[in-house]
Amino acid sequence: VQLQASGGGLVEVGGSLRLSCAASGRIFSSYVMGWFRRAPGKEREFVAVISRSGFSTYYADSVKGRFTISRDNAKNTVYLQMNSLKPEDTAVYYCAADSSRRLSSDSYNHESYEYWGQGTLVTVSS
Repeated sequence: VQLQASGGGLVEVGGSLRLSCAASGRIFSSYVMGWFRRAPGKEREFVAVISRSGFSTYYADSVKGRFTISRDNAKNTVYLQMNSLKPEDTAVYYCAADSSRRLSSDSYNHESYEYWGQGTLVTVSS
């Protein structure tokens, strides 16, 4: 599956952005979809994940209550709605696909994901 992330940009503190990740190739609904990010000088970290059906989600504590992951299987797209953005949210955001059947503790681990998008840069200015 090929993944194309978009929607990043420059936003002020407290603002919002919605990232999109369009998938092509294999059946999109067969994949658990996740978002990760890498801030300058830091390791890649988990942000959010959504089950194949879209009914289950997990979030990193740092974004819980501010970010919402969703998916539209008819459009082969996963979204990350980001509200109340903070400077520490500045990072390159990556979408990823995992062929696992359901969410688990492995969903937090980037090594569980087989396919990755190219990343989209989010910059939050203070």
